Amino acid sequence: MKICFVGLGSIAKRHINNIKKLYPDAEIDILRHDKSRSSDEEYGRILYSYDELADLYDAIFITNPTTMHMDALRRLTDRSDAFFIEKPLRPMGVQVKDLDTLPADKIYYVACPMRYTGIIQYLKQNIDPDKVYSIRAMSSSYLPDWRPGTDYSKCYSARKDLGGGVAADLIHEWDYIAYLIGKPDRVHTVERKLSDLDIDVEDVALYIGEYKDKLAEVHLDYYGRQTLRDLYIFMKDETVYCDFVKSTITYMKEGRVIEYDEERDDYQIAELKHFFEIAEGIVDNDNSVYEAESLMRLLEK
Repeated sequence: MKICFVGLGSIAKRHINNIKKLYPDAEIDILRHDKSRSSDEEYGRILYSYDELADLYDAIFITNPTTMHMDALRRLTDRSDAFFIEKPLRPMGVQVKDLDTLPADKIYYVACPMRYTGIIQYLKQNIDPDKVYSIRAMSSSYLPDWRPGTDYSKCYSARKDLGGGVAADLIHEWDYIAYLIGKPDRVHTVERKLSDLDIDVEDVALYIGEYKDKLAEVHLDYYGRQTLRDLYIFMKDETVYCDFVKSTITYMKEGRVIEYDEERDDYQIAELKHFFEIAEGIVDNDNSVYEAESLMRLLEK
C-alpha cells in the first residue's frame, strides 16, 4: 500500500503511526513545505514539492491547515481515487460550487472520529431518536494545554487565517449529534471571543438546534481549565449521561453504568479501518465533503 500525507502535524503523525499498525509494509510519502522544521524521517519519505510525489497512491491524507485543503485536493485529484480529509473544507469561503469542481468519481471522506468511540456506537445501536426530547453536548478544554511544548497562539486552532476557532475546530460534537439523531431544521448560533487567550478567533460557540420534535444544545470553548466532554440525552423514561473523558455511559434513573476501556488510538484506528473499507468499495462513504459542507452551512452564524 502506498499512501501520501499532505502536512505533518500532530494528527498526521498519529494517523501514520496507526496506519503502520494496520499495514506494517505501507509506503508513506509526506509532503511538507517548511524545510526549517525537523525532518521527521521516521514517519516516512519527506518531500517538499508536488512534483516529487508519485503518480498514483492508494490513498491521500489531507492533513495540512484547513484553509489549504481545497488547493491540495485540486493539485492531487489525479493522484488517487481516495482522499481522507481532516476537518470540513469550509469555513474559509469554500462553497458547494467549489466542491463541484472536484471529479465526482473520487472518494472524499471527511474525518469524524468520535463516531467510532464505544459510546457513540452504543448510542447508535440502543437509543431510538424518536424517543429523544432533547440533547445537550459540551466540549470544554484549555487550548494552551492541547499541544505541550508548542506555542498555542501559532497553531491553526488559534488563527483565523488558517481556519481556526471552536466553530470548525470542535465540529465533532455536531457531527456525532447529526449521526445519532439527524441534522436540525435550523440552528441559532452565538460565537464570541471572551477570554484573554492570544488568539484572533472565537473561543466559545453556543448553539440551539431546532428539530420538529426535539432540541439540541451545544457548548464549545477553548478556555475551560478542566477538560469536559460530555453528552446528556433526555427521554421520557430515562436520562442518559455520557462522559467521553472517562469513557462511561450512565443511565441516571436506572443507575446502570457502562464502562469502556478505550484510548484515543482505539477509535482513530477504527475510523481508519472504515475509511480503507470505503476506499476498497466494501462500504459506502458516509461522510463525504458534501455531507460535511452541508453541516457547516447549517451552523454558520
